[in-house]
Amino acid sequence: MPVTTQVRVRYAETDQMSVVYYANYLVWFELGRMELLRSAGLAYSQLESDHGCILPVIEARCRYRSPARYDDEILIETSPAMLRGSVIKFAYRIYRKLDQKEKQRELLAEGETVHVVCDEQFKRKPLPAHYAAALRQLMAQE
Repeated sequence: MPVTTQVRVRYAETDQMSVVYYANYLVWFELGRMELLRSAGLAYSQLESDHGCILPVIEARCRYRSPARYDDEILIETSPAMLRGSVIKFAYRIYRKLDQKEKQRELLAEGETVHVVCDEQFKRKPLPAHYAAALRQLMAQE
């Protein structure tokens, strides 16, 4: 724990200065979140299709530390930070991947997203028990 996902920055994710456009970090948070669920044997698609649950984002925070640039290899670290009733919080840290000369990873950004488990009509509902148990197990590993 946390679950790490590696991505290479694509040109389309950058602005005119070859710096990653700020909103793309939220896209990377989502990528990390989906990979975290997958690593626990859970699939977001099954949460929707089999259980009628969606996880809308009700809050997002990102603090930018250093710019990611075109063609950088980045690491997205994702971990569940809180599970209380139908509210789930995930924490993220994005690093530039080390090359062989560097001794310490460079933190590019860190943040959190908060989600509420809902049905298709956006009415709160409990997270299915096996999803909750898997997330709690991941939190216990930290």
